[in-house]
Amino acid sequence: MIFNTEEFAKKYALIYTAVLAVLLIVPLIVYVVLLLQIDEAKVKLSLDGQVKHIINSMQGYDNGAEIYHFPRYKAYKAALYDDKYQTLFSTLDFEPNSFTEGFHKKRNHYYYIYTLPAGYYFGANYLLVSTKHMANKIYYFAASVMISIIIALFAFSFLLLKNFSKPFEKLNTQLDNFIKDSMHEINTPLSIININADLFANKYGTNKYLQRMKSASKTLATIYNDMDYLVKQGRVEHKLQEIDFGEFIGNRIDYFQEIANLKDIKLEIDIAENINYYFSKTKLQRIVDNTISNAIKYSHTNTSIEVKLFKEKGVITFLVKDYGVGIENVKKIFSRYYRENEAKGGFGIGLNIVKQIIDEENIHLEVSSVLGTGTTFQYSFSINNK
Repeated sequence: MIFNTEEFAKKYALIYTAVLAVLLIVPLIVYVVLLLQIDEAKVKLSLDGQVKHIINSMQGYDNGAEIYHFPRYKAYKAALYDDKYQTLFSTLDFEPNSFTEGFHKKRNHYYYIYTLPAGYYFGANYLLVSTKHMANKIYYFAASVMISIIIALFAFSFLLLKNFSKPFEKLNTQLDNFIKDSMHEINTPLSIININADLFANKYGTNKYLQRMKSASKTLATIYNDMDYLVKQGRVEHKLQEIDFGEFIGNRIDYFQEIANLKDIKLEIDIAENINYYFSKTKLQRIVDNTISNAIKYSHTNTSIEVKLFKEKGVITFLVKDYGVGIENVKKIFSRYYRENEAKGGFGIGLNIVKQIIDEENIHLEVSSVLGTGTTFQYSFSINNK
């Protein structure tokens, strides 16, 4: 019943941002890869130029001179190796992992191996020139563009969806208010009907017409309570309290007795005493009422319904078994507004509420059903969970 514009906008803005970001970031990745390839080509070109510069320097050396000063550069390192890869001279600060002629890379070290004529350059066979290079600017550029795309997409999507959903929020609020007002208007005459029906029965006795009227009003009250639970969901805190399960379930059985009597359904009760449990009375009533009322609704005339409550091995079990039409698709019955038999009436919200409650409270529910034979609902409340 609650429609939150910001939550709606955030949720779908994240989805749209993720989808659009993938579509836009893929071309960005391709572009960054191309930039890295171009950057690497520049490094190769600079190393090739440096190799030529060093070779020219060594070629210009006069063998008559006593000392040859090997070129040294701040951005470049160099080394000479013999035919057995033994170091003749080196300013390197790393060990190369290959001596194959050509361009190589080791972590952030880019280096170029050039094969020298044997015995010509100081007995060296290989010249290695290296430089340290990290494409930080490209990575920073890619990261900043990626973050900017994501932020821009999310901001745009969020604002667009928030404005888009405002009319729905307004409509939802109006509908919510209408339902609450309608339920308030229904509650008053419903209470009057029940009170006056009881007074009439006490004064003049019961008859089948009065029983039908009271049965219908109780069925309507169950639907009303389901709707009231949905309207208040998320707004009202259902406090836990110690409940005598046997007494509580017994009272609810008494409440539905008249409805069962109209179909000549016998309620067979087997309820253990002194079973106390901390739970919400509101939530427990929704579980018990919907389970028993559905059992009565879908039972054949002149049959029975078994209602059991017992405790065994740290688990409280509440069981309702009917001998009615059965359920064709057990999984679907918990879907909101789903009804297997349209002729039976109702809105299809009762078992959906039950499913929400058992999921919230970690209650295990086992439903077994055979078409044309009947259905069993078995709820297991673990004492250890409380």
